[in-house]
Amino acid sequence: MSTRISPTLKRALAGGLLLAAALVVLLVGTGASSGGGGYRVRAIFDSASFLVPGEDVKIAGVKVGSIESLDVTPDNKAAIVLRIDDPAFQDFKQDAHCTIRLQSLIGEKFVACEPTLPKGADTTPAPPLRQIQHGAGKGQYLLPVSNTSSPVDIDLLGNIMRLPERQRFAIIINELGVGLAGNGQQLNTVIRRADPALYQFDQVLAILAAQNRTLARLATESDAALAPVAAQSQSISDFIDKAGATAAATAARGDAMEQSFARLPAFLAQLDPTVKKLGEFASAGLPVMTNLRAAAPSINTVFAQLGPFSQAALPTFRTLGNLADTGRAALPAAQPIIRDIHSFAQNAKPFASVLARGLTSLQGQQGIQRLLDVILFTAGTANGFDSVGHYARTYLATVNPHCLAYAVTPQSDCLATFNQSSGSAASTTTTPPSDAVAATAGDSAAVVDPPTTPPAPQASANGTGAPASSGLLNYLLGGSGQR
Repeated sequence: MSTRISPTLKRALAGGLLLAAALVVLLVGTGASSGGGGYRVRAIFDSASFLVPGEDVKIAGVKVGSIESLDVTPDNKAAIVLRIDDPAFQDFKQDAHCTIRLQSLIGEKFVACEPTLPKGADTTPAPPLRQIQHGAGKGQYLLPVSNTSSPVDIDLLGNIMRLPERQRFAIIINELGVGLAGNGQQLNTVIRRADPALYQFDQVLAILAAQNRTLARLATESDAALAPVAAQSQSISDFIDKAGATAAATAARGDAMEQSFARLPAFLAQLDPTVKKLGEFASAGLPVMTNLRAAAPSINTVFAQLGPFSQAALPTFRTLGNLADTGRAALPAAQPIIRDIHSFAQNAKPFASVLARGLTSLQGQQGIQRLLDVILFTAGTANGFDSVGHYARTYLATVNPHCLAYAVTPQSDCLATFNQSSGSAASTTTTPPSDAVAATAGDSAAVVDPPTTPPAPQASANGTGAPASSGLLNYLLGGSGQR
């Protein structure tokens, strides 16, 4: 059983199919994606051969997105929708640039982009890309063809040099010569975009044109800057020659220098503890250096006065030199004495050791002080005291007061004999004179018997046979030598 479709239904079905096809074309043309939102750049290229959706989009060699779709513009350009997934690069500027590059040897390609050109710190950044408001690519950011390049692959350039492509290329040039001649400007633009080197060269020329005043000032001021250099041209030439000789010598010692550089890490590793200790020493020595800086004026004064002192010391050193010359002859002659002294010292060493121990013990026990105490206290036991005070027991001879003075003319009543009343030494009494008195009335006087044989009289200045001072000494000692 067959079913017949009416012409009206056929027309309705055909219209529906056409509408669906139009919607598909519209979706593909606008670059819509089922992925929803995101940052998409609609880049226009002269050619997009061998590019397919899904290929990488890279910035500085790092993948930041992928190619979402491709389309053809009404003016026969290639529109490539770039989906940028990395949020850090979703801000393409109007000076951005993209180019198509070869990714592998099998013909795969990718799109390399620069979101913006480098600028100085004080330069205003370029404005962002214009967003398409309606029509094809609505909501995407438009990157015009002037900001893209489609390099010709090296294999294609090689192909036109081989037969039969070379002949075909010549035929195309000949047949399309008139058409090419009429579109010279467009052809020049395409060729420039097809060669990235020309594009970069245009960028350099643009930068130079923007800096033409600076370049003009540089050309003017460079003359003044190069004038001193030109005046020192000979020195510069000598420096270059010597640098060449130095480089040649360095090259000749290249192996040794390489070994030195190889040892350098180990040397630096061993040097590190030393440098740390040196830093600690510097920190510890900082107060010393501070005090030394404060003492620097005094040190300068000392050094300033050291010159006159040295001049004044020169005679002393000359005298020491003469003494050294004399000692040079005297020391050999004194060697026998020195040997004798050395021998004596060796022999006296045991006695000196015993004496040292004795004196050390005597000093430790305060022996000398004790001996002096014995002498003092022993002498004190012979003295007496009364209500007036202490007194020394002694015997005083009765003498005339005028006999104490020194006399030139002899006097008969002034005797120099011990315990005698006349100048004769014949009297030898054993009893002391009746006028001998005690030193103090309150105690018995110490009486000493006179010598049985007095000394012979000697000549004196006062004519009594002894010096007048003997009478004074006898008076002070009491005629007995005791105190």
